[in-house]
Amino acid sequence: MFVKICGTTNEQDALLAVALGADAIGFIFAPSTRQVSPQVAADIAKRLPPEVLTVGIFRDAGQERVVEIMGKTGLKAAQLSGAETAEQTKWIRRRVPMVIKGFAAGHSTLSGAADYGADAILVEGPEPGSGQLFDWQLAEGVPNGVRVLLAGGLNADNVARAIAQVRPWGVDVATGVESSPGHKDPRKLRAFIAAAKAAASPSFQGDEHGPYDWQDDA
Repeated sequence: MFVKICGTTNEQDALLAVALGADAIGFIFAPSTRQVSPQVAADIAKRLPPEVLTVGIFRDAGQERVVEIMGKTGLKAAQLSGAETAEQTKWIRRRVPMVIKGFAAGHSTLSGAADYGADAILVEGPEPGSGQLFDWQLAEGVPNGVRVLLAGGLNADNVARAIAQVRPWGVDVATGVESSPGHKDPRKLRAFIAAAKAAASPSFQGDEHGPYDWQDDA
């Protein structure tokens, strides 16, 4: 099970998440209480193991701006969590190593997610980044063969149920592992990652000796 820890604002939290088994670390560049500058993200990313997927989160930023920031920071994936079109998403994907496209659960565009050319899609509640729990049945409109990252209101207590119902490729969390916005709680981090990994079927499990290698499925 691929586990992404999002809304990371400092090196200590990033290193702890990776040490506990996180496969990806997300940095928010869109307006948010967890927003960081590209320079801060780049500095933290340089300290992480090369197998960890570093993700820059954008929302309705110009496509040229997304590619520019990705190039300057050296992050490995761009997450587009706004109303980016399929054409814009494909344009960005041709210029960066990996793209994750965000969709609101239940939205009409979800059924056409495969047309965006993204490596994976993120399904969350109606308000991106809110951390609000939603009816997981709304995530069932994803076309077959599309990698799904499930987000929105997840925590150590409910992530196993979410995985059992939705059967996602991975899970994404920020609020559910925080002590305050932008600051991770070590106990919540440990509990969430352990619960997510334990809930995954054997076919979704990564190498028990290190983070899940996302590149194996690329």
